[in-house]
Amino acid sequence: MNDLMLDIETMGTKSFRAIVTIAAVQFDRKTGAIGKEFYKVIDLQSCIDLQLKIDADTLYWWMKQPDEARKKIMEYKEPLPKVLSDLAIWFNSVFNSPNQVSVWGNSARFDLGMLENCYSLCRQNVPWNHWEEMDLRTITNLTQRNKDIKRGTKFEGIKHYAVDDCKHQIKYLTEMLNN
Repeated sequence: MNDLMLDIETMGTKSFRAIVTIAAVQFDRKTGAIGKEFYKVIDLQSCIDLQLKIDADTLYWWMKQPDEARKKIMEYKEPLPKVLSDLAIWFNSVFNSPNQVSVWGNSARFDLGMLENCYSLCRQNVPWNHWEEMDLRTITNLTQRNKDIKRGTKFEGIKHYAVDDCKHQIKYLTEMLNN
């Protein structure tokens, strides 16, 4: 399994916004099989301390989300620098050949770009190479067929719980690539 789906939940949609959760799920793009998972909730104060912003409209959006989604971002919280370090350690322990990993984000500019910004602010190295980054949104929008697959894929779990978002994205990506 040399594919990784990443998903973050944030307090804004622009660069340098606070990240509240990070999830990563290892998977096989041919079969859709799920491997190891990573999930952490980030302490908002640690993001603010790093000058990351919180957008009021996104805060209001979170207030309108179902209780189960809001509760997920309130679980045991850790400082952003520690979570990023833990993600790097997890990544390197899961993937034996890091140079052969495809790291997926929806889109690369958002999830992966926000993570890159945060690694930089924390003076840490991104654990994957930029050329390994894949953009799920681009694949989805390449054809009407792919858009229909995404629309027709039933969501299982809690929306905006990053692990369930990853698994949902894996499900429709696998179908797009293999059917």
